[in-house]
Amino acid sequence: MGMHSSFCLQHPDPAAVLQLEPEEMAGLLLEFWRGLPGKGEELNRKNWLTKNTVMDYPEDIHPTILKTMSAAWSWLEREGLVAHLPEAHYHDTFFVTERGKQIKSRVDFATFRLAGNLPKRLLHPSIAEAVLPVYLRGKYSMAVFEAFRDLEDAVRKAAKATDRDVGVALMRKAFDKTSGGLTDSAANEGERQALSDLFAGAIGSYKNPSSHRRVELEAGEAAEMILLASHLMKIVDDRTKS
Repeated sequence: MGMHSSFCLQHPDPAAVLQLEPEEMAGLLLEFWRGLPGKGEELNRKNWLTKNTVMDYPEDIHPTILKTMSAAWSWLEREGLVAHLPEAHYHDTFFVTERGKQIKSRVDFATFRLAGNLPKRLLHPSIAEAVLPVYLRGKYSMAVFEAFRDLEDAVRKAAKATDRDVGVALMRKAFDKTSGGLTDSAANEGERQALSDLFAGAIGSYKNPSSHRRVELEAGEAAEMILLASHLMKIVDDRTKS
């Protein structure tokens, strides 16, 4: 038995393997490669994506599993977890990158996948610092609440409002189309009103419910809300500078 086919021994249930998404398969491949003698220093894709790797599964499902493995390999390469080995004898030779080696467990891999929902480069710095660690621990509702609370604090400070100014009322005051400290007098009236509505609606929809009751959110849903908070925070920054 070759080391490729021993993958089947680690994951003997063909029905479970058939259910895997490419990203899930990618995690299993990384885990398996960590246990190889070379720890993923030299992996030939052409050799891996053959029937030898899946020979212990029923033959009729070999094509499906190999396609999932191929998609998983492409995902790993796109995410920078594997890369072409420079000056390798065979063109299809890869290695596990330093980023890939940092993923030492299934928990690490799950965290890495979650981080893909909220790329740090897209987040406002203060939200990235305060919210991203909470999100990566799976505290999605808390992460959304923290993001919009930070936004509320930033608006209060930028508009020179008082601690008594909170929530929707604060947003309406700060972005009032005629007197708001953060309104853009150069914009037309409709745009000024729309921005006031956007800030008030966001706080009312995403911060206030979490303040009053437990709100259960999925990872992707929470990421979308946090990205909105980050976008609004950047608008506050721009208004403060101007």
